Parts: sequence; C-alpha cells; structure tokens
Amino acid sequence: MKLTPILVGAFTLALAASASAQTLTIATVNNGDMIRMQGLSTAFTEETGIELNWVVLEENTLRQNVTTDIATNGGQYDVMTIGTYEAPIWAKQGWLAPLDGLSADADYDVDDLLPAIRDGLSVDGKLYAAPFYGESSMVMYRKDLMEKAGLTMPDAPTWEFIGEAARAMTDRDNDINGICLRGKAGWGENMAFLTAMSNSFGARWFDETWTPQFNTPEWKNTLDTYLSLMADAGPSGASSNGFNENLTLFQQGKCGMWIDATVAASFVTGADSTVADQVGFALAPDNGLGKRGNWLWAWSLAIPNSSQNKEAAEQFIDWATNKEYLATVAAAEGWANVPPGTRTSLYENAEYQAAAPFAKMTLDSINAANPSEPTVQPVPYVGVQFVAIPEFAGIATNVGQLFSAALAGQMSADDALAQAQDATTRDMTRAGYIK
Repeated sequence: MKLTPILVGAFTLALAASASAQTLTIATVNNGDMIRMQGLSTAFTEETGIELNWVVLEENTLRQNVTTDIATNGGQYDVMTIGTYEAPIWAKQGWLAPLDGLSADADYDVDDLLPAIRDGLSVDGKLYAAPFYGESSMVMYRKDLMEKAGLTMPDAPTWEFIGEAARAMTDRDNDINGICLRGKAGWGENMAFLTAMSNSFGARWFDETWTPQFNTPEWKNTLDTYLSLMADAGPSGASSNGFNENLTLFQQGKCGMWIDATVAASFVTGADSTVADQVGFALAPDNGLGKRGNWLWAWSLAIPNSSQNKEAAEQFIDWATNKEYLATVAAAEGWANVPPGTRTSLYENAEYQAAAPFAKMTLDSINAANPSEPTVQPVPYVGVQFVAIPEFAGIATNVGQLFSAALAGQMSADDALAQAQDATTRDMTRAGYIK
C-alpha cells in the first residue's frame, strides 16, 4: 500500500495538498515498540514531507499529560497514544476524531484487525483509535531455573504452582528472584496486574449496585497472596517497578518468572536478553474458579478533536498501523519483533509463526479475555483490568498508591484494603453511582 495517496476521493486530494510543510506532535509511551516506531518514522517524513515532533513519556506521565490535554481541549498533540480504556470513553465525550478514512480504505483493511482488539476501540461500530499493538498477559519463565527447581511449568498453571515455583527458584545470594511483578503505583501499572489477578480469585471492584468490594475475602486473599509472594520471592524495591523495570530485570537474568504483558515476549527472547534461549511461556494463572488473571489491552493511536492537522495525523496513523509497517519492522528487525496482537493476517503468516514461538500463546490469551464477564460474579461494568467508567483512572490511581505502600511495608494489607474501601466508596458516592 502506498503512503500517498492512501485513501479515496476528496480525502486523498486533501492529504496531497496538506502533506507538505506540516509538523505533527505525537505523544507516546517509552515502550520498546514505540521507540522502534520513532526510529523508523524517518521514512514516513522522507516520503510525505510531514515532520514529526515526538513526545515520549513514561507510562503514568503519558496518561496524565494526554488526559489533561484532551479534557481541557488543549490542542498540544495531533496524535495520542491511548488505550482500550480511554478510547471508547473519550469517543463518547466527543474528544476524538473518528478514523473514517482508515475504515474506508480497502488497503488498510480494517476487517483484518482482531475482533477483540477492534471492538474495544470502537463505538457504535465506528473506529476511534487504531491499534499499534495488542496484548493480554501471560507467564514468562526461565526453563533452566524451573528444571533446576525440579518442576515443570504447566501450560495453564495455578497460583498455587506459581507460588511454589517462585519460592523454589529464588536464590538471593546470586541475585535471582523467583518472580517479578508490577508494584509501581498507577491504574495502568500495579492495578492492571492486581485487578486481573483479583478476577481469578473471584474478586471484583464493585457489586451490582456499584458498592466497592475491597472489604471482601476475595480481595483479601488476592492482596495477601501477592504481598506474600513478593516478600518471599520478589526483588527489592519492587514498589517502584513497572513494566519496563521488570523487563530489564528479566532480560538481565534476575527473574525466574514474570507475569506481564504478552508484548514483552519478543524482548525477553531478543538480542538484549541474556536468557533469551531459556525463556518459556504459559497462560496467566488461575485459582480454580474458571477465570485466569490475564487482561486485554491495546496501545493505540488516536486523533484528538483539538488537532489542527487531522488529515495528516490520520495519514501517520495509517503508516504506523497498516500491514506494510509490520513488514517494514520484519525487514529491519525480524518477524519476531513486529508489533503483535492487532491483525488476523499476522497470526496466519507462516514466517511469523516460525519466528515467534510465543505467537499462539499471545493470541490464545487475547481471545480468552472477556471484558463483558471479567470475574466470577456478576458486575455492572465492562473491563478486565480496568472498569470502563470515566472516574476509574483517578480512583484506581489512589488504590494503587495504597497497595504499593503495602508492598513497600508502609502499611498492612488490612489497612490498605480498608482505606481503599473507604476512599472508593466516598468517590463513587460523590460521582453519583451510590445513592
């Protein structure tokens, strides 16, 4: 597919007229796939004449900045990297421009997008963000340490097995932690992991009347299990570790297991990993209740309605999320390193299947997540590792700070849960969910 023209009719003519002498400001997260996109984007500028101003931020900072900008109609960014939580909420509030040009372009092939990913970025069948990569979560582990511990990782482990294996693999004298898990506070950091984990323990954020549920045995079991596991087998300073910090630890051979985003698979098996030839994969754990602790997410590119460069912005999004971009990454870095989890055609590609031993596990994990029925008991919300209401980001950030403090030893699990219950009840009452 050619970059210019990329769309049809008047849209094509408008792009051709506006492509030169424009600058797009793009806000994105400092994850490896986005850093790679930034490096490859010189080709986009050379072909279109559109200059790119990159704002690359840590995950929590990115979320705060783009949320503030779009809520205030600030107009600072032309393209924002947002996720499955923000896209439908912001679209319904009229903050995002629909990606009608992409949907109308046969070469872009919007129907090739994985249904689970596409549906989470659409409202009333209209696409508002294009997925750059999609993910669920899974267990990544060192096969050599598992063998040394005398254990065999099941394809579908339980939390009980994870605990046994983590403690058996821990060797603090040699700087090896049995498990690395997110501890950094944030609704998309530690609370993404803990919410998904809690689903498998039968916990839920709210009951059917929107009453918070942190005072239940299910949440206590979740948090106690997490804190005990991290105390016995986790790294020091874990309350400061998010996705990138744990990725580095795993690549350096300092984690026996890591339960996190499926997108990490190519990085733990890539050239920067000292244990690349020893990595195995398994589904996220369950607790015997029929739900696994895996999530569903897509880091995606969207256009705020405040942008003055919407047509050029959509042209960039086309370039970054179409099939040709995947082929470009494959040519430069190998098929194992293309952004995963977005297109059906990728998982039908024999070259990708041969290069990416984690491909099937990734796809199975994505397809297994059910945002409409995320936990064992009925809930009034949609979302696996988040609750799809506007207030959730602020509420879960506060809860994440409490749980991170408990991990750091600054309060007990019981105190963290009690404060989470009180604060969330207060916030939900103020927002009108609780009458």
